[in-house]
This record gives sequence, structure tokens and C-alpha cells, in this order.
Amino acid sequence: MGENAEGIRAARIERSTSETAIAVELTLDGTGAVECATGIGFFDHMLTAFARHGLFDLRISAKGDLEVDGHHTVEDCGIVLGRAFAQAIGDKRGIARFGDKTIPMDEALIAAICDVSGRGALYWDVDMPLIMLGAFDSSLVKEFFTAFSANAGVTLHIRQIAGENAHHIAEAAFKAVARALREAIAIDPRECGALPSTKGTL
Repeated sequence: MGENAEGIRAARIERSTSETAIAVELTLDGTGAVECATGIGFFDHMLTAFARHGLFDLRISAKGDLEVDGHHTVEDCGIVLGRAFAQAIGDKRGIARFGDKTIPMDEALIAAICDVSGRGALYWDVDMPLIMLGAFDSSLVKEFFTAFSANAGVTLHIRQIAGENAHHIAEAAFKAVARALREAIAIDPRECGALPSTKGTL
């Protein structure tokens, strides 16, 4: 979809497999309005924080094989949200491209650094305690961001500076990534609509 007639960068993506059915509506130039229904309460909480701190308008619904576990649902939401991000950002003209935010959550301190480069990859340096947060396996934070970055075309570094509590580490990560992305996709008037690259393509 990309930029519409009103200059709003938005996308809608649906994906169905034998394991999940997911629909995402994403507006990058939003106010943080969010509706999440993934069937996993803690994941909904994280996506809500992501949308609020990125100032993205996000609507996401997911029906997955939660009788197995949450892995397919969380990973596939990352895939679809990443694809929606890539579509909404469009040709990347005029964006700042890079974003860097460090966010505290009590004892946890997480840094997220991103490059909207078209080369999607996650570089994860987080010592996440492996526990259940309600019905959410804490190991799925990494799985989500792996899927998101690959499909969004974003090079994403997430680094833990401090932290012991898995809830705090996870929440700081979602907020830090959202804030870094918000900075990276902002339109820089000094770019004058050019691509922020010496190669002439991203």
C-alpha cells in the first residue's frame, strides 16, 4: 500500500497457514492507537507498548494453534507485522533511516539500534531468563524480533545493558525497538525526498 493520497504511510496484510491466521493493519504516521487480539495476554501487552511508543496505529488479530504453544502465533505475527512495515514504508525516500534508543524498565536497560536498510537481520545480545510470562514463553521475544526484522527489511541490534526480570527486559526491548523505529522512519526535511544512501537504492 505505501503512502496513500493523504501522505499517510499504511498497509494491511493477511496471512493464513495451517497453523495461524493473522491480519495486520498498520499506520506508521499514527497516534499509538492499538487493538490487539492474539490470544496471548502478555504478547498483546507487548504489542500495545510497541504501538504506543512507536506512535503506530496498529490493529492485529491472530488465531493460532495455542493448544500446541505460542510459538507459531508469535513468530507469524512478527512475519506479518514486518511485511506490513516494509509495505507501509514504501520507497524510503526522505526518511532518517537510522534510529537508536536506550530504554529503562526498572532494573532492566535495553538498547535498540536500527537501520531501515532493506537488509533485514536481528543481532541479539540479551540474556533473557527463560520463564513463562502468563501464557507467553520469554524465549519468543527473540523469535518475534527475528521474524519482524527479516520481513521488515530492518537491520536490528538489541543489546542488554542491565536486567534480571524477564518481564522488564522484554518490555524494555519492545519499547526501545519502537522508539528506534519511530526515529528511523521520521521524515527528515533536509533529505528533500532523497534516498538516504550513497548507492541510490535501499
